[in-house]
Amino acid sequence: MTASTIPSPPCWKEGEAMHRKRAVLVILLHFLETYKGILQEEEKAGKVIKDLYLLIMKDSSLYHQLEDEILKLHQLVETVELKVTEESHPPSKQVKPLFRHFRRIDSCLQTRVAFRGSDEIFCRVYMPDHSYVTIRSRLSASVQDILASVTEKLQYSDEQPTREEALILVAVASSGEKSVLQPNEECVFTTLGINSHLFACTKESFPSLVPLPEEIQVSPGDTEIHRVEAEDVANHLTAFHWELFRCVHELEFVDYVFHGERGRRETANLELLLQRCSEVQHWVATEVLLCESLGKRAHLLKKFIKVAAVCKQNQDMLTFYAVVIGLNNAPVSRLRLTWEKLPGKFKNLFRKFENLTDPCRNHKSYREVLSRMKPPIIPFVPLILKDLTFLHEASKTLVDGLVNVEKLVRTSLPSKSFAPACLEMESSPQQLQTKAYVRQFQVIDNQNLLFELSHKLESNSQ
Repeated sequence: MTASTIPSPPCWKEGEAMHRKRAVLVILLHFLETYKGILQEEEKAGKVIKDLYLLIMKDSSLYHQLEDEILKLHQLVETVELKVTEESHPPSKQVKPLFRHFRRIDSCLQTRVAFRGSDEIFCRVYMPDHSYVTIRSRLSASVQDILASVTEKLQYSDEQPTREEALILVAVASSGEKSVLQPNEECVFTTLGINSHLFACTKESFPSLVPLPEEIQVSPGDTEIHRVEAEDVANHLTAFHWELFRCVHELEFVDYVFHGERGRRETANLELLLQRCSEVQHWVATEVLLCESLGKRAHLLKKFIKVAAVCKQNQDMLTFYAVVIGLNNAPVSRLRLTWEKLPGKFKNLFRKFENLTDPCRNHKSYREVLSRMKPPIIPFVPLILKDLTFLHEASKTLVDGLVNVEKLVRTSLPSKSFAPACLEMESSPQQLQTKAYVRQFQVIDNQNLLFELSHKLESNSQ
């Protein structure tokens, strides 16, 4: 039977069958092109694509007008399959450090690359006495896998006694807050707080866990921020945050919102970007509160407002928001004497920034400013996640057993078309030093400690 003798369904117009198949092919090609990197690691998803491919190839002889699309599909599927075959005997992988663990300048100056769940990292896991073992682990490893690696390390350590009682894995924040991680939890490395660490201990020793001493030590004095220009700091912040933002795959936004905390698998880059946003907020507060001189402290406020202004000019709204939120952190905003010394021009500018970041009327001011910007833009990512969460919870994914296409169409994700112009910077020793400083902040994320510092600076401020 030839294509001309095949009757079209009675409800279809002539040629509509071919148009429908082309539409399906276009969607499938776009999906494969966009998500092939993730599909290569998902065996079940790869099988679905392969089954679809086989069904399409059965029809290929009937629809000669689709030869170009089918050829492209064949090439894409072949690429995915060849990649899987190559990875069946993987070479030794390069171990990647998380950006929060960078301490050597040559490491922190490297361009950021995207993390995948299969990537391997080095991580320290601490004991109750603050000794530690360094393990090599997959980024997506489960708590059970991490504990198995720790136990194996301890067995070969002369300093550690033989342990018969099972270990548990605990995340300990600098504030002393402790969270026991469940054995089946995965991807825990990227969900840790800024100054949180993993501890392995027995249930009996759990109550005695305390934060690492270096996380609560304070060393007042002039830091790098006092020696660099606000514009240089802002441009290096935008450059680094563009690298981090570029690493986030669009699917990570969907996975983060639609699957919930326990179901997330491939959200490492998004988690790291969110952590960095929080880190910048605490960096602003830390720098201000470690500055004991009233005059220098007021000058720092002025410099951070300049940084926010340049970031806004760079269309880096993520950093802009983070700096403004950091200046509005209660331990900083209560420093009445410091704010009074700020020039009127900068007080007015900061009020405008506060109005722009005001969440009233669903962030109306920010959305209006954002709508007038043209790419490249680094948006305020937490708001994107808030919008996606609202969309997810307010709309059903399935309606009468069918996919709610309107919900999927409305799930708009940020574009990463090309890099901001401010990324072209000279490579002088001074610029490299500023770059290193911006990429490895030392911050205090313990709010109680920040308040203590604030009250020492201005005890009677309201």
